Amino acid sequence: MLIRPAHEDDAGKACEVLRRSIVELCEADHHGDPDILMRWLANNTIGNVAAWIRDPDHRIFVADDGGRILAVGGIKTSGEITLNYVSPDARFRGVSRAMMARLEETAAADGHDDTFLTSTQTARRFYLSIGYRPAGEPQRKLGTDASYPMRKQLPAGA
Repeated sequence: MLIRPAHEDDAGKACEVLRRSIVELCEADHHGDPDILMRWLANNTIGNVAAWIRDPDHRIFVADDGGRILAVGGIKTSGEITLNYVSPDARFRGVSRAMMARLEETAAADGHDDTFLTSTQTARRFYLSIGYRPAGEPQRKLGTDASYPMRKQLPAGA
């Protein structure tokens, strides 16, 4: 598996990973509610993913396993991690951990001392396990019960 910058021609496969991850893995957040799913999936289109890939203020990465996309990650030049979604077929194989390492390396290379994100209920325990800490009160987003602002101090010289 190689974590590499996404190319615009990855948009279709990347979008499929995003959508499957939300629908199949984030049950604790959407509870199968079609209204929540519709709102959450609305911006996860091939066109939007392609636009994120082209956006100079947003870096999109994919975990590529011989042409098969296992995960999609994204970070803005501000240090905000915006995407970390894994294919249901690749869950619990270390793919998200590897993606987060790449995103954090990117933040450090951009001169950031820390990075931040908003976690789903589903991913919150994972982020806590890799050193992220609460950074504010939970928020309601897209009709979900709670989204959790989190922040991580990056190692010096990372």
